[in-house]
Amino acid sequence: MSAKILVVDDDPDVLEAIGIVLEANGYAVTTARDGVDGLAKLKEEKPDLMILDLLMPRLDGFGVCKELKDPRWAKYGHIPIIILSSVREEASRRRYELETGLQLDVDDYVEKPIEHTILLERVEKILKKLGKV
Repeated sequence: MSAKILVVDDDPDVLEAIGIVLEANGYAVTTARDGVDGLAKLKEEKPDLMILDLLMPRLDGFGVCKELKDPRWAKYGHIPIIILSSVREEASRRRYELETGLQLDVDDYVEKPIEHTILLERVEKILKKLGKV
């Protein structure tokens, strides 16, 4: 069975491009356009990995990460997260710490524009650790 990946991004072009690359490499892909939809899909689909944009309408990636710290989401806390953002990693981590007082606890960070080979390497590395590849 192929690993299931949830991609959450408000840019339809990004969703399509990442979906094509991941599916071409044998992964099952589910997408969401914002954090609210992303959390619903997380419950519904129970993916092996989530690729999450930070800047989105309704509920952004920071809000999703914060929400997943809530005990009500504990059973999804083990799902690895790769942040995908045009915001530099240091700036994102700092903002999250200032807003929440917590570390941005994610498994990896890929800056946009996305280098597809780098994204694939990161996805495979995390899924190998989980024994999903």
